[in-house]
Amino acid sequence: MTRQITHHPTDALLLAYAAGALPEAFSLVIAAHISLCDQCRAQSESFDAVGGSLLAQAEDKDVPPPDLEATLARIRKGPATRRALPRDPVFPAPLADYLGGGVDRVRWRPVGMGVRQAILPTSRTASARLLYIPAGTAVPDHSHKGLELTLVLQGAFADADGHFGRGDLEVADDCVDHAPMADIGEDCICLAATEAPLRFNAFFPRLAQPFLRI
Repeated sequence: MTRQITHHPTDALLLAYAAGALPEAFSLVIAAHISLCDQCRAQSESFDAVGGSLLAQAEDKDVPPPDLEATLARIRKGPATRRALPRDPVFPAPLADYLGGGVDRVRWRPVGMGVRQAILPTSRTASARLLYIPAGTAVPDHSHKGLELTLVLQGAFADADGHFGRGDLEVADDCVDHAPMADIGEDCICLAATEAPLRFNAFFPRLAQPFLRI
């Protein structure tokens, strides 16, 4: 039976995603969540439909011939043909497509206490990373200097905001102070995006932070 997803992005985030206004890292997280969540996929499609309607009503503008020819040439060329990737049991399609493979291709780096991470190549306006948290392990207590989106891909974790399983998205801002702990039964893998470094409350995590780029 498919697990019921109970934690979702806000309407503001879905609207910004539909408008193409999110940083690349945040767009990746939202796209991955939408691919797992029927409710948010339907909501996103409704926002796309509204945007398409507004675009259809917009006033036509003349395009200079050089720009028009360049645009038509790109359309005729079309996207490069890509080999279909095998379905990964952990990574949803948008993430697997973005990385060119599944979880078995991730190059994890240790960050302490058994926790591992893999920083993803995105634009500099926000950062994205995969986090591997061993079962029963807690991430050091921290708050935020900006928005943090955390999508669960495998296992589950719990913090003061609730319990988050596969497909759930935690939206945390500078008002949230938490220490997420992975459930005992299974190692937890998450996709997280942040627009600013975290604020760790303990001394040693703060000391290591510049080297770990968290």
